[in-house]
Amino acid sequence: MRSRSYDPDLTPPWKKSGPVPEVAADRDLVVEEVSTGFCGAVVRVEKTAEGLTVTLEDRHGKLRVFPMAPRGFMIDGRTVTLVRPRAAAPAPRGPLLSASGSIAVQGAKARVARAGRIYVEGRHDAELVERVWGHDLRVEGVVVEYLEGVDDLPAIVSAFQPGPDARLGVLVDHLVPGSKESRIAASVSGDDVLVVGHPYIDVWEAVKPSSVGIPGWPRVPRGEDWKTGVCRALGWSAMSTGEAWQRILASVASYKDLEPELLGAVEHLIDFVTAP
Repeated sequence: MRSRSYDPDLTPPWKKSGPVPEVAADRDLVVEEVSTGFCGAVVRVEKTAEGLTVTLEDRHGKLRVFPMAPRGFMIDGRTVTLVRPRAAAPAPRGPLLSASGSIAVQGAKARVARAGRIYVEGRHDAELVERVWGHDLRVEGVVVEYLEGVDDLPAIVSAFQPGPDARLGVLVDHLVPGSKESRIAASVSGDDVLVVGHPYIDVWEAVKPSSVGIPGWPRVPRGEDWKTGVCRALGWSAMSTGEAWQRILASVASYKDLEPELLGAVEHLIDFVTAP
């Protein structure tokens, strides 16, 4: 009698070798138990003395409990191994906060821009303000623009024509007594113009060194371009100053990565231009 050759297509799916996907036994997932053909929706998963079990409920309301054995179930004709569902992430405690530490307004659309504006001294300053206060500014409808240099400030204020319903706030680097910046700030300040600043030579320094991963911001010899000197001292000479800034900016996740002097200045400006 001639023996019949083995036909792999006749092997039940659950007996075939090969990788089998693992599927989380989430509630209401419909599966078929391979050895009995019982088909039902997952009701619960429990840990017993024998191991994990899954309870299925068929369309007639009948419940059956099965061990969660490897290769023990089918979904749409494919053999799978059921595994314990992942625990749901814990609900956040308290309100969600924005990067600035304010309460985040969920689902809010950007407000129509106010007539008031905030100017900052340079593109890097604008990018840093956007990273930390962007949510707040969109909710309040405040547009941030940047100066090419503080020397342009008198002309900008004159052209802007600030008033009670169109206040102008300005953030200036290195605003210290007796400096050129302080003299220009004093010349344009008024009831509807507020100029504030921080003591740092550049906004780079307003990022905490610990956030950037450096021991501190180096001192740059007088007469050397500050940003170039910083890159040289930190061993970043292979980077352009733009690339170095992107590295610094990427280290900022929230207000906690910034020095208090900058935080207070920006918060003051936002309050000023949004005041009734």
